[in-house]
Amino acid sequence: MKKTFKLSVMAVATAAAMSFGSVALSDIMIATAGPMTGQYASFGAQMKAGAEQAVADLNAAGGVLGEKLVLEVGDDACDPKQAVAVANQMVNKGVVFMAGHFCSGSSIPASKVYEEEGIVMISPASTNPKLTEEGADNVFRVCGRDDQQGAVAGKFLKENFADQKIAFIHDKTAYGKGLADATMAEYKKLGGEPAMYEAITAGEKDYTALVSKMKQSNIGVMYLGGYHTEGGLIVRQMREQGMDTVLVSGDALVTNEYWSITGPAGEGTLMTFSPDPRKNPVAAPLVEKFRSKGIEPEGYVLYTYGAVQAWAQAANAAGSTDTAKVVAALKSGEFDTVLGKFSFDGKGDVTAPGYVLYKWTNGSYDYL
Repeated sequence: MKKTFKLSVMAVATAAAMSFGSVALSDIMIATAGPMTGQYASFGAQMKAGAEQAVADLNAAGGVLGEKLVLEVGDDACDPKQAVAVANQMVNKGVVFMAGHFCSGSSIPASKVYEEEGIVMISPASTNPKLTEEGADNVFRVCGRDDQQGAVAGKFLKENFADQKIAFIHDKTAYGKGLADATMAEYKKLGGEPAMYEAITAGEKDYTALVSKMKQSNIGVMYLGGYHTEGGLIVRQMREQGMDTVLVSGDALVTNEYWSITGPAGEGTLMTFSPDPRKNPVAAPLVEKFRSKGIEPEGYVLYTYGAVQAWAQAANAAGSTDTAKVVAALKSGEFDTVLGKFSFDGKGDVTAPGYVLYKWTNGSYDYL
């Protein structure tokens, strides 16, 4: 039977430590990393806000193993090479835990560094199955997987848009292509016939050619495996061409920046995402704390907070920040977090509930 590790931390006395700069030698270094700059920086801001608040709250409660946590923040800009560089920087800084990365295309190569160097990694956001399928003991995630998300989205498309032509579009990234392919596979398994399958280049501004092609093909629904920036631009350009095609996408649209791009053109956009932790009663005080600071804890704010909580509870249960001991605790325990209670399976995937549908209406998203 799995033990439940509570949020409270153990009071472990520590000797006075010499200091180097503002960091004591006994301080525990942890990190988060994601797109702090670039077109996906809104997600990096979510992760940073969640990690900073988690560290502040843990330190206020006594730290981890009686020692203070110090947070390092890395910027990978969702670029695989930069992610590897960030991972190596964190190794050199003495980080023992990484709450990251965001993009699957960054997390997968960075995870190789953490595996080799013995650093625990819990991603709050990377959904490509490959991240945990490759078998590294030290790699976990508190979000779901694209094969789970694709199954929900594919079934929804088949059941709700049986009379519409559906285009499956992806941005060539590990996340975007993986999600589009998983969704299309489920749609086809249920008897659906895709009307179009196309790739776009992330970062472009003009998708007129794609929109014109979809208009000519009378596409009623566009499923996008990609991010909010490209999705928002395509929606606007569809509306400019007089198309009322519905955009359906995944969890990379969970940022208010999507509506900033689309305006009213984004009305009716559908997406899959894990259950919104802001609606969890146990999270209410924390949600209010964020809002009192002018931060809306949307998207991956609370997922990053929960990733830090899980690691902290595992370290306290293990009585150590030693990777092997913390990994054993992560694999055997149940964690009581802002995301609710959950555990990890043998691959490092979370056992929490899967995906649900959301709808964008008047500038915000909520359950469909």
